[in-house]
Amino acid sequence: MIASEVKTPAIHTVESSQDPRDRTSVTPHLKTVALVLADISSYTDFIKFNRRSLLHASEIVSELLESVIDKAEFPLVLNKIEGDATLFYSDIGRDPSLGAQDVVRQISGFFDVFDGKTSEIAANRQSCSCDACQNVTKLQLKVVLHAGEIAVRNIRQFEEISGENVILVHRLLKNSIADREYVLMTEVFRQLVDGMSLNDGETREEVYDDLGSVKVRVFLLGQFPGTSAHYHSSESS
Repeated sequence: MIASEVKTPAIHTVESSQDPRDRTSVTPHLKTVALVLADISSYTDFIKFNRRSLLHASEIVSELLESVIDKAEFPLVLNKIEGDATLFYSDIGRDPSLGAQDVVRQISGFFDVFDGKTSEIAANRQSCSCDACQNVTKLQLKVVLHAGEIAVRNIRQFEEISGENVILVHRLLKNSIADREYVLMTEVFRQLVDGMSLNDGETREEVYDDLGSVKVRVFLLGQFPGTSAHYHSSESS
């Protein structure tokens, strides 16, 4: 009688109660994507120069990154925050050209909100005499665009992306460009948006020991569609 009352939980009951965040996809899958790396220029100088104002500097950078993140619209999604930079990607597998064009249209909005947020922060913090608050407008934004195949895997609630194309987009932040506010797109990405007639900008080659020569096109603000040349123009030095 007692034995008949003892019930062993069904296996499916245990599985259904498992936290989805604890499930790991160990097998990567491939996606064709547009990669967008938005980086705050002058960030390193800003932090080094403002050791006594580190807390305010961190708050300011966080606000600026959040303004850029909030501007991104699906299918362009945030992958991760990397200190002074944000890495986005957009799945363009179904129509690479159309997907890349959508990314281009969104990028101009990044500069709009960044410019507006720096002005807002500077106004709100003008009563603070710390170096961080007094030098907000010296921070600038640069964006790197690339496209290609990446490997994607899910580890708990996190999505990890990897591959040579992810490495390349990060390498391109270290380049020979003197300006601190610009859009850099690889030739691979440029070919996808060829129909947009992006005739301004400068064609260059960046050379890396591990990746070789990479052909890119660099647009200063005012040359890239939807951007204005006035952003921080007096403080680019």
